Amino acid sequence: MARINPKFTTELQSYGAFDTNACYNCGNCTAVCSLSDEDNSFPRKMVRYSVLGLENEIQTSLEPWLCYYCGDCSATCPREAEPGELMMSLRRYLTSKYDWTGLSGMLYKSLSTSVIAFVLLAVGVIWFALSLNFEPELLLHYGHYFEMSAIGSVFLLILLPNLIRMWNMVIRKPKVNVSFSAYLKSFSELIVHMFTQKRTLGCDDSQTRWFQHLILVIGYLSLLFTTVFLDWFATDSSFILVLGYLESAVIFSVTFIFMIGRLNKKTQVSKNSHPSDWFFVIWLFLMGLSAFVVRLFIDLDILETNIWMYLIHLTILVQWAIIIVPFGKWTHFLYRSFAMYFEKLKSLSVS
Repeated sequence: MARINPKFTTELQSYGAFDTNACYNCGNCTAVCSLSDEDNSFPRKMVRYSVLGLENEIQTSLEPWLCYYCGDCSATCPREAEPGELMMSLRRYLTSKYDWTGLSGMLYKSLSTSVIAFVLLAVGVIWFALSLNFEPELLLHYGHYFEMSAIGSVFLLILLPNLIRMWNMVIRKPKVNVSFSAYLKSFSELIVHMFTQKRTLGCDDSQTRWFQHLILVIGYLSLLFTTVFLDWFATDSSFILVLGYLESAVIFSVTFIFMIGRLNKKTQVSKNSHPSDWFFVIWLFLMGLSAFVVRLFIDLDILETNIWMYLIHLTILVQWAIIIVPFGKWTHFLYRSFAMYFEKLKSLSVS
């Protein structure tokens, strides 16, 4: 028997949801949603689950991740219950449930906790630089070492266990019977969605937004590869230098467009912004911009006398790698990709 929790909507508000109880089940949101069909009342089912506080049903569902937030449901809601924001809040809520550390929930629900975490990491970077007497070569060396170690450490210690917890909630717990061959056959679904997010194209008027996200994903992953594996800050290769400049320029240009869109609030998607939305786009912008400037200072041979610029970049990098990637909105990119994979597995399940 399902357990009802009437206080659940109050908890969801701490994740950014509006007054979900304002919904009177008119069905407008379902009528305009491109994900709705004869068998699935989308997103109305998630709205009802939320109002009733059916946490188990929500935790075992992939529906919040299938929504790419076109905003049509919120725009047509006569009660201003903001179903689109509810789906966004459910994604934050699910992220906190997947996270074995519990830090995602703390950071999502408390702006002051997030700010304190950012400040503590900034102080830690300055303290570390002080212990090295602000020696440029040592800072660049350890900064590059941090980039390399952070990728593996964050994935193995935090993201991989969280993905296993997600799989346990949506596949194992509901007893979805999936053959081993189905996991292998469907793996391409994971790769395709991870790199293209093609499901976005199923939403109306989403081509531009999809293209911007595609360019941003390619730019981000390319810059990560260039800085970590091609050692952009230490290379003398003209090709790698130009490649790094282009990649970082793409990142801060696209994220700048995103920030302007959120400030203008001309679309339903940008009408409401959770602090985690701002942290993600601002830090990604600063990371691309600061990387560009650091490499420029190296080429102009002025970084040694302006090591403060690298400290700014390193601080942004550390905050990004330790807070935003494992516990912030960046994880939505990862969980959404795996949600598409798990959805495919469920469709191939054996009765």
